[in-house]
Amino acid sequence: MQLLQRWASCHGSFAGAVAAAGMPALLATGLTASPVFRKQPAAAYPVAAFRGGCCSEKKNVLVVSSGGSRRSSSSIRASSSDNTPAAVFISSINNEQIGKHPDHVTDQLYQYILQHTREPQILQQLREETATLPGSQMQVSPDQAQFLAMLVQIMGAERCIEVGGYSSLAVALVLPEWGRLVACERDERCLDVAGKYYERAGVTHKVDVRHGLEYLLDNGEGGSYDFAFLDADKRMYHQYYEMLLQLVRCNGLVVVDNILWYGRTANPLVAEKRTQSLLDFNQFLLSDERVCISMVPIGDGMTLCRKQ
Repeated sequence: MQLLQRWASCHGSFAGAVAAAGMPALLATGLTASPVFRKQPAAAYPVAAFRGGCCSEKKNVLVVSSGGSRRSSSSIRASSSDNTPAAVFISSINNEQIGKHPDHVTDQLYQYILQHTREPQILQQLREETATLPGSQMQVSPDQAQFLAMLVQIMGAERCIEVGGYSSLAVALVLPEWGRLVACERDERCLDVAGKYYERAGVTHKVDVRHGLEYLLDNGEGGSYDFAFLDADKRMYHQYYEMLLQLVRCNGLVVVDNILWYGRTANPLVAEKRTQSLLDFNQFLLSDERVCISMVPIGDGMTLCRKQ
């Protein structure tokens, strides 16, 4: 494990460690088995409920997303053991509550995915409370939040930026105690709700509320972040992306949400402005040689961009 961490330090990222060590060596370290839900007293939540071990290296993460949530579980079941962290497992969601997922994933299959998604109870409570807020339909799904949290854990990130809401709390929960989350949000209602759940989750000391990314650039923080999550105004994606690319380091990761846009980006008959903006942005990413990309059909689709 220590050898692999030293390799990761030399190569600047988990991906670099994989390239140097090879997948067999990676598997031998046991890093592919998530330590997130090792049995421990429920009182250890909220910090331990979503977290595994953290690397000692100082690394940063940048997350930009929109607040709110659209899904509300009609039935959930808590962990069966008293020694399991305070997490819930989604047992069923009504069809009208299923929300965004790739068109090729049926509602039945998505139910199955959600049933095998680990969601800390505090996140489930936030998701249900924010389900009726304006813009909540744009929030990441529980399976997306779990995926983002794992990416942050794999990279050993310590600092983040988030517009506010469900995904920001998911990221804050996996940050180390000395981590920092810059929450970028202009909607006072979202800020009030998010602030309440930051406090309930015991992560308030990690959160710093801001209203944009320009401050970070003006403050000389370019090239200092490991990870960025972009889920803001679709018509502003290109502008946000350019700022994020300045803020992440070489081998850093920018994750862009909603790139499938409910399947509309693959429909040549759709001419709506936000859809066209995403079409143009997706085409731009395809030709952007500053990054390596991978489009994944999770939630409403995400593109992972590794800065070269």
